[in-house]
Amino acid sequence: MATDTQIVTSFDLDAWTGLTVDPARLDGWVAALASAEEETLLRAARAVDPEMLVIYLRNHVDVHLKPSEQEDPDWQAPDGGQTLEGQFYFVAKDPKDDLAPMLRLLHSLFQGDYWLYFRVIQAVKEELPTENEEWALRWRTGRLEDLGFPSWDASMRIYGFMRPEAMKVVPAETKALDLSSWALPVWITELPGIASDERALFRATRELGADERSAVFYGLIALSNRIAVADRMELGDPESLPGAIDKATRFASDGLEHVAGENGLSLEEALRRVPLERLFRVGTNLDREAALPTSIVEEEDDDADTTLEEDATLH
Repeated sequence: MATDTQIVTSFDLDAWTGLTVDPARLDGWVAALASAEEETLLRAARAVDPEMLVIYLRNHVDVHLKPSEQEDPDWQAPDGGQTLEGQFYFVAKDPKDDLAPMLRLLHSLFQGDYWLYFRVIQAVKEELPTENEEWALRWRTGRLEDLGFPSWDASMRIYGFMRPEAMKVVPAETKALDLSSWALPVWITELPGIASDERALFRATRELGADERSAVFYGLIALSNRIAVADRMELGDPESLPGAIDKATRFASDGLEHVAGENGLSLEEALRRVPLERLFRVGTNLDREAALPTSIVEEEDDDADTTLEEDATLH
């Protein structure tokens, strides 16, 4: 049986496309929960953000509140309206829509957690859609950061523009590898292509000590998470992280060879002295058209002045 945290994480990873909720995927998850036992459905509904429930309901129904007799003595329920308690009436936005999962969800909330039922059904009628979506994104972003996925804005720093003279600079700090313990949620025992791929990053890593290799591998996962977020990869897709790792090693290797060559350093010494994220930035600046996400390339084509500003600090 999935825990509350696992249920919420499933929604966070798979019910979104980029920075917006994907209605079809959200429907799929609610339908799956609606087919479960009553206790599981109620527990899941309490676990996920109320904003997600509101977004789901708003995608399917309009909600009407029955006025008091004094306000409108001639009021009649809307055509096709359904109600559970005689006050809130909901009407399908699409007459052909299958409301069975939604009705199961509402019945479960009405019987098991009336205040949550009241909260979400009233929000569908009264609250602004943009406000619900903004708060849902905030809660999700915070949880993903706890899992090692920074916000999109923070992740986009890896694509910051660098001037040619800045690309060869080696930080004064002699140690770039963090040998302290990491707490990332993903552990990969074998990196793609490590036995045969001769990218510079792998060649340099083989020359490092065991602790240094571990630091590189953990740093690579952290960088790959940033790439996955910045490129708006589907975080719930099992192919996304391997794809992000492949991109990280490709452009970090290009950056490593460039910095090492410009400073007369061996690959492993350059890797010890220059942070992995900076090596990736150098690599992406060597071939920005190939490296940048499509959205950024389009912005640069439209207006060269709208590209990411150069970050002068040595990250």
